[in-house]
Amino acid sequence: MTRGRSELGDITPHNIKQLKRLNQVVFPVTYNDKFYKDVLEVGELAKLAYYNDIVVGAVCCRVDSSENQRRLYIMTLGALAPYRRLGIGTMMLEHVLKICDKDGNFDNVFLHVQVNNEGAIKFYEKFGFEIVEEKKNYYKRIEPADAYVLQKTFRKKTDKPAVSELDSK
Repeated sequence: MTRGRSELGDITPHNIKQLKRLNQVVFPVTYNDKFYKDVLEVGELAKLAYYNDIVVGAVCCRVDSSENQRRLYIMTLGALAPYRRLGIGTMMLEHVLKICDKDGNFDNVFLHVQVNNEGAIKFYEKFGFEIVEEKKNYYKRIEPADAYVLQKTFRKKTDKPAVSELDSK
């Protein structure tokens, strides 16, 4: 079997309904209208994944400034079941990691994964993500309701110059 063409494309008001439909099929949770409105504003942080010109996946992120850190939060990253294991998830995640690398100012990138989603956990671990926390009852209306927080850290707090170095300028 020849491998198809995979590529990422922008999310626009013209194709946002495709993202909505995809998310309904791929994820057990429903995203509200604000989610989709926000996705249109984040530019490169949200992409549709195409396989032979068919929308088969999507990734949506947002910048999160919490806990005195600048973090990138992966809100959704998924592909339709028949198109998994074709490198589409990898292509989407590499896009996200490239953004972080180019920006250079993210402390980490993180996401929530349902505790029983072993496939997703293994996938992210391949890219250097680690389980850093378990959130009880994170999800509403789905079982199990618990989620792991998976995180990939880019730099340690100790990498920043000490105050004395800054003073000597």
